[in-house]
Amino acid sequence: MLSKKKLYILVFVCAFLTHSFAQTVDKMDWWKDAKFGMFMHWGLYSQTAGYWDGHIAKGNEHFMIHEKISLADYGKIANDFNPINFNAEKWVLTAKEAGMKYIVITSKHHDGFAMFDSPSSDYNIVKRTPYSKDPMKELVATCHKHNMKFGFYYSLGRDWEDPDVPTDWPTKGGRSNLVDYPDEDIKVFHKYFERKVKPQVEELLTQYGKIDIMWFDTPHDISVAESQELRDLILKLQPDCIINSRIGNELGDYKVTEQEIVKGLEKKPWEACITMGKNWGYIEYDTIYKSSELMTRQLLEIVSKGGNLLLNNGPTAKGEITDLAKERLAKIGIWMNKNSEGIYGSSPWKIQSELLSKAKKVDVVQIKDDKNTLKNTLKDTENDATSKEIIPEVQFTLKNNNIYAYVCSYHEKQVLIKSLSTENGLKIKSVIQLDHSQKTKWKQTKEGLEIEMPSYVENEIPISGFRIELY
Repeated sequence: MLSKKKLYILVFVCAFLTHSFAQTVDKMDWWKDAKFGMFMHWGLYSQTAGYWDGHIAKGNEHFMIHEKISLADYGKIANDFNPINFNAEKWVLTAKEAGMKYIVITSKHHDGFAMFDSPSSDYNIVKRTPYSKDPMKELVATCHKHNMKFGFYYSLGRDWEDPDVPTDWPTKGGRSNLVDYPDEDIKVFHKYFERKVKPQVEELLTQYGKIDIMWFDTPHDISVAESQELRDLILKLQPDCIINSRIGNELGDYKVTEQEIVKGLEKKPWEACITMGKNWGYIEYDTIYKSSELMTRQLLEIVSKGGNLLLNNGPTAKGEITDLAKERLAKIGIWMNKNSEGIYGSSPWKIQSELLSKAKKVDVVQIKDDKNTLKNTLKDTENDATSKEIIPEVQFTLKNNNIYAYVCSYHEKQVLIKSLSTENGLKIKSVIQLDHSQKTKWKQTKEGLEIEMPSYVENEIPISGFRIELY
């Protein structure tokens, strides 16, 4: 039996260790290590699939305001929305097998329609559609089952169902519902904030168990006080939930770039959300997606610069991930299964990338569909500014004091990586190809690291990862 003195010592030690552990574990750690997530835009706009009234709709998933459709007419889409093929298990496993570590889905997009059971607003999937169920309940539970982190997207500063949501981009009222609510001057954002935003955010954080991310969009007119109040509400309900920068007023936990990759190393946590095709929601005629090679290269570029990739796809009105998306993701998954060691849990090296001078291949991937393309004047609907160039290069990461070099889209028999020369003060102990398909032949000189490259089979992503151990 312990003496009183020993018991006091034991209690003190346990308390000290608990405090020390709490100090060293950051709720952002899992997110910083994850690197790769799935973004899903799904809503009433998925039902119309890019069309309205017999023609190709202007504005894609934003077509309600660009086609100047009344709330009454737009709301009728819900009468036909019945995602009978929705299967959360298939969705989550598609993401997981692609190497993704988290899912973020639209709980409410700009149209104001809630894709969840919202007691505070009957403009939702349970009350208004023949489906009459809450798909978020199944999706969150399935993510928990498969150890997949989960986040809700919520459109903060645009809501075309509510009468009190002014916008000021690109001009006054430029992204507002002016058909039903034409007078911008009488709109009071705080009324909407109190009536709809706070109740719905509370519902999202209390109805489904653990939520890992609140991913806001379009902060627009939210004040500093309102952003702070919203942040406080979230952390009161779910202290471990992380929040993106679009809560507004620099009160988020990480920065977001949309359809763009930062130019250099970013030291603060950041995430690029990027589409697979041209659009966020399901558009039937959007049938040209980025190749798996291009998307893998973009992932590596983002990770080398300290960021995460949130890769978007838009499920159909029936609740299915498109065959094109599944095909691309499956191919990425095969590559990730062999090469992801230097991605998860990595950090940027002092050099992010190196262009390879000796190369045969320089392609530009065109992401367009000439048959059904409208002239784009809607910069928030098709705004993909990411490079589509396929240029032979090396992307670098760092993990456990090892350098990881990913040689991208290079088809010569031997590569010379100049950044890893003896002239740069590096002494290499070993070079191991990550997929272990063959023993790596290599030599380090003052010119660089020479590696004998593998040959690629048809349909294989031509990117090879190497772990480089230093003395």
